[in-house]
Amino acid sequence: MKRRRFVALIGGALAAPIAWAQQSARVYRIGWLGVVSPSLSSHLRDAFEQGMRDQGYVVGKNLVIEYRFADGKVERLEGLARELVAKEVEVIVVGTNPNIAAAKAATQRIPIVFAVGTDVIGQGFVKTLARPGGNITGLTWDVGGGTVSKAIELLKEAAPRTSRLAVLYEPPYQVYYREAVEEAAARLRLSLVWIDAINDFEGSFSGAMRERVNAVYVLAGARMFGRRAELVALAAKHRLPATYVNLEYVDAGGLMAYAPNVAVSFRDAARFVGKILKGAKPGDLPVEQPTKIEFVINLKTAKALGLKVSQSVLLRADRVIE
Repeated sequence: MKRRRFVALIGGALAAPIAWAQQSARVYRIGWLGVVSPSLSSHLRDAFEQGMRDQGYVVGKNLVIEYRFADGKVERLEGLARELVAKEVEVIVVGTNPNIAAAKAATQRIPIVFAVGTDVIGQGFVKTLARPGGNITGLTWDVGGGTVSKAIELLKEAAPRTSRLAVLYEPPYQVYYREAVEEAAARLRLSLVWIDAINDFEGSFSGAMRERVNAVYVLAGARMFGRRAELVALAAKHRLPATYVNLEYVDAGGLMAYAPNVAVSFRDAARFVGKILKGAKPGDLPVEQPTKIEFVINLKTAKALGLKVSQSVLLRADRVIE
């Protein structure tokens, strides 16, 4: 064989795998449908993108994420979901129930992965946790009423004078957790005042004060989550010890929270997305529940409220802000 022909053959053989790799390289496109504004949910996006990197999908290399944000306006979600469907994304990632419902209304074909679902069977999102069926799966926030009950119990321990508790809620979460809240209140001998707080935070706190409450439980979803700094500021203004349904409220200056870590849930949602991109059907992927509940307390806030938190409470905290 002549040298020139040999070199040409070898060169072609070496080039073939490179050309094949270039042809086989694929960029995946997924959608993100959020209620909360970008600035108030950046840690959730960071957690999710880290989870995707752990699965081998990197934004700017083999992954594009189409972000859509309703900026707290739930009525915008369905339109934004339709935009993602029109973009022909391969998976839609959502957070709480309004997002799930909007994505479900927009498509029964594209897989939907939720990170913070609540009562997902009762709401008709999945058939069962073990076999969701359809095009929806993910992770729930639900860990049973015990989490809600424990949050109230810890508040009572940190603020022993609590006798009348305002439950500031975002519909429909008062329906999901009413039984657990009432059970805890009865056991701890607390009176309850239920207040729909979604439309008027200032008025809700003023109403709570008229009812002579001396502590607050904020039982909220994504819309109130996006305005958590306002809620925390109002609790401080009225000097009310408060426990919250998400850990982020404590980072914003709230007193305490006993809850699943939402950022971890979004990171874990990436596992579902990765499996789906590799060919798994969402209806075959079991819905997961949180495996760890975190207790976080803010001692600066406790001091401002004149509370002396006992050592027994502090020893149970996963994180103490000082």
